[in-house]
Amino acid sequence: MTKQKILSMKSKTKYNLLVRSFYLLALMTLPLFSRADENSTLFDEGNAAFAKGQYQQASEDYQKIVDGGYQSAAVFFNLGNAYYRLGDLPSSLLYYEKAHKLAPGDDDINFNIHFANARTTDKLEQVPEFFVTKWWNSVILFFSVSTLSVLSVLFVIGGFGLLILYLFTNTFIVKRSSFYTGIVVILAGLAFVFMASQQENYFNSHHQAIIFSSSVTAKSTPDANGKPLFVVHEGTKVDVLRKTDNALEVQLPNGNAGWIELSDAKDI
Repeated sequence: MTKQKILSMKSKTKYNLLVRSFYLLALMTLPLFSRADENSTLFDEGNAAFAKGQYQQASEDYQKIVDGGYQSAAVFFNLGNAYYRLGDLPSSLLYYEKAHKLAPGDDDINFNIHFANARTTDKLEQVPEFFVTKWWNSVILFFSVSTLSVLSVLFVIGGFGLLILYLFTNTFIVKRSSFYTGIVVILAGLAFVFMASQQENYFNSHHQAIIFSSSVTAKSTPDANGKPLFVVHEGTKVDVLRKTDNALEVQLPNGNAGWIELSDAKDI
């Protein structure tokens, strides 16, 4: 066998390996694209059903997307709207709140939460927050985590681009301005990273749930013999302090705390 033929065979072997690898990668990623297409189709069908006033069908289409593990502020928001139209207040608030966690600065989501809350039975005064804490929370919740992530990447890349310009330019004014601007832009990018991490910490530390039972009596202990403390109704959002196998210790916006059964509420 000549040297030329040996080289040709090796090249063909590498080519076949590359083709096999490509097909394997395609087979692995195909379900992802298929799932994305299916979710997109269901979302469009849900929107079409909602526009026709077919709210039950719309809720089923959106719910299929959610049950498949896909999370999107738009899907959660539309599902909340469908449930609201069906008169299912707790479910509508649950999905509005889920949408809020993904897009806390969205005005439409925040308006619908406020609008739906006006229909709940419990009208509870929020314990006043320290003004600095309230201001800081409004800052870190202004953008979604995904938006903050994109901004951080763009600003850091832009900042390093300006520093590269500083290294290669010979013009004094351009050199000076690109250096200081680059530093400022990079610091802004790092600030966005910090804000994203703080937003994650905020939602992780604020474990909340929506009451789904029409009327729930919170007790002093998780067992049935606990002393009754207060009554809470469906749609009310509560902070979850502790959880056992069959009970939740919840706290109301006014600061009152007590134990309810696990089945009385759903996590946001």
